[in-house]
Amino acid sequence: MQEMILVLDFGSQYTQLIARRVRELNVYCEIHPYFYQPESLEGIRGVILSGSPFSVRDPDAPRPGLDWCLGKLPVLGICYGAQLITSMKGGEVQASNTREYGRAMLSYLAKGEALLSGLALESQVWMSHADTITRLPDDYQVIARTNDIGVAAFRSAGKDIFGLQFHPEVYHTRQGMLLLKNFVADICSCLRDWTPESFIHSSVQSLKRKLGDDKVVLGLSGGVDSSVAATLLHQAIGKQLHCIFVDNGLLRKNEYEEVLLSYKDMGLNVRGVRAADQFLAALKGLTDPEDKRKAIGRVFIEVFEREAHKVRDVHWLAQGTIYPDVIESVSVKGPSATIKSHHNVGGLPEVMKLKVVEPLNSLFKDEVRRVGRSLGISPAILDRHPFPGPGLGIRILGEVTADKVRALQEVDHHFIQALKGSGWYKDVWQAAAILLPVQSVGVMGDERTYENVVVLRAVESTDGMTADWVHLPYALLSKLSNDIINNVKGVNRVVYDISSKPPATIEWE
Repeated sequence: MQEMILVLDFGSQYTQLIARRVRELNVYCEIHPYFYQPESLEGIRGVILSGSPFSVRDPDAPRPGLDWCLGKLPVLGICYGAQLITSMKGGEVQASNTREYGRAMLSYLAKGEALLSGLALESQVWMSHADTITRLPDDYQVIARTNDIGVAAFRSAGKDIFGLQFHPEVYHTRQGMLLLKNFVADICSCLRDWTPESFIHSSVQSLKRKLGDDKVVLGLSGGVDSSVAATLLHQAIGKQLHCIFVDNGLLRKNEYEEVLLSYKDMGLNVRGVRAADQFLAALKGLTDPEDKRKAIGRVFIEVFEREAHKVRDVHWLAQGTIYPDVIESVSVKGPSATIKSHHNVGGLPEVMKLKVVEPLNSLFKDEVRRVGRSLGISPAILDRHPFPGPGLGIRILGEVTADKVRALQEVDHHFIQALKGSGWYKDVWQAAAILLPVQSVGVMGDERTYENVVVLRAVESTDGMTADWVHLPYALLSKLSNDIINNVKGVNRVVYDISSKPPATIEWE
């Protein structure tokens, strides 16, 4: 039984970060909505209650029954989680006269507390709360204070129940990882043995048991997720895995040939399918981003189904779904709002009457890369920037045509090659070129032009949940702009996107 820490999500913007920090300690961690109750406590070593945009004083604030874990497992409440424990156990939480947002310093640490072992006085922590705990429940005690907050951390006198009014998971809490290590390793007694190697071993064994001698089809994209999923499956079932790579005509320049070449020495059973004309025909006249995504998804299903039926007696469809996809499918209030349709096409299992296997659906993006390195996958694949399933179809704003695709492929090629040649590619999480449905006046030679505008976007991120724009050198951007305008017919203006996520998104559609 895999030991784990459960994180109950009350809607905090930092919930995924909590799980990521726990996993960085080589402890498996899962996120569930705040109302989740496991059928069994077997394997669960502790529970963390996240922060929340709610106030515990609000009548509609989430207040789940926690009797299944309080007093039975070690529990750590963070911010709202700490205030919820306080309120449920008879303490008081009030609107604070001294609100703490941002940096604060610990001014008192109780001696001999396992949770605080190794923390230093005046250590910086990060606060983000309007309410404050004014009175602890009976049998609870203060174990840390700041200059302004009388209860920065507390614990139950007789049980492993703890609360923090600061956020240990964020970078600005300087010793936050030490505090989390104290909780998961010392208080929860986790072995910290969840590593890429252990994941590979357990996953391959599990896939062998689940799939047996059945045949599996997988749609390869050339990206990190599908490549790692394919390699894991190949280790488990060998030639029973059949991979299909569809050229939708919306790939990067030369990508179809390069992707097939990259898989040549990996031993994977891959079939390439050219279907650009079919996709472009389906996109004709469409301008709405979601309509374009649905059209691309529909045609992909048609092409993939046709090719997959050439493999006889297939029982399973494999997908490169990763953990953020799973988390985002359910929010603390039920199904999340649709920001964009999912990149893993959901219609295939029903259409083809197949069962689904998702070997990576418990991993974050950076964990997928670490597993890939342990599997020996080439850095040329693992270090590739993420690329959306609909490809350039959602980087061409407005209607997609063959001429626009060719133009954007050239712009994108100049951009990516410039990043690689300058050494910036490895420092960028994702780079994109976007063709706008906008024309601008320009001058070339002695003539006036009225041609297209393209946007360059480069962001740094860990998993795409948040992102900031990369401060590329002006000299690089200047040369890149000149190269694009001089070499790509129909483009006379290049702009650089300096928006962060949030409030913007990484892609424009």
